[in-house]
Amino acid sequence: MTGYTLVTGASAGLGNAFVRRLAAEERNLVLVARDADRLNQLADDLRDRFPIEVEVLPADLATEAGVDLVAARLDDDERPVELLVNNAGIGLYGSFRNTEWADEQRMLDLNVRAVLALSHAAVRAMTRRGHGDIINVSSVAGFLPRGAAATYAAGKAYVTSFTQGIALLLQGTGVTISAICPGFTHTEFHARAKADMSSTPSFMWLDADRVVAEGLAEVRSGKVISVPSKRYKFIVGLTRYAPRALVARVMRQR
Repeated sequence: MTGYTLVTGASAGLGNAFVRRLAAEERNLVLVARDADRLNQLADDLRDRFPIEVEVLPADLATEAGVDLVAARLDDDERPVELLVNNAGIGLYGSFRNTEWADEQRMLDLNVRAVLALSHAAVRAMTRRGHGDIINVSSVAGFLPRGAAATYAAGKAYVTSFTQGIALLLQGTGVTISAICPGFTHTEFHARAKADMSSTPSFMWLDADRVVAEGLAEVRSGKVISVPSKRYKFIVGLTRYAPRALVARVMRQR
């Protein structure tokens, strides 16, 4: 393939699972994350294993400079990005009254502002070329209010709703946008967020590779919103009909 797939948050977690899956499909890659050393190690491994080109683009997407750098790469018509995976994100668990404002703001900048800015850059470039795809990694958390992670859940609700709206706008342009909304997944995410997940039942956990495989299959079949695994499809469906007072009581401490 002559075009590129750009994955943010590529060095770990779901981003790494996306990268390995897409590399196996022999897609040229642009890897974006903050840790340049980790990105370079990943890029070397992928070049050794697959006949692909791999670019490394270190950037902190919680900053304006980092977003501008990646947006400029998306706008490059000589090395076109044909698929953007907006995966980078962080969590913050704890009572809102006890969290630091700087931490809340950084999470919102990365989880929402960066997705908005990079989607905007990609939509403009891709519609200009007449083709391209965007995948925004959202979360089942976006379908529910969460007392212990209110900003995170609200940010993911934004990403899901935003994706649905832009999908309507892009009909007939040759460009698609979709959101993949996983539940609890075995990655570094919760450890980095310093979240105590010891009370989460084992059956609620998903494998990152399976999340990516199922999510990609669903969005490629034309789904705008993908919720990987039957158990989370059931949970999301149930929340639509459950009494709001019951949902609020269950989610108050979660």
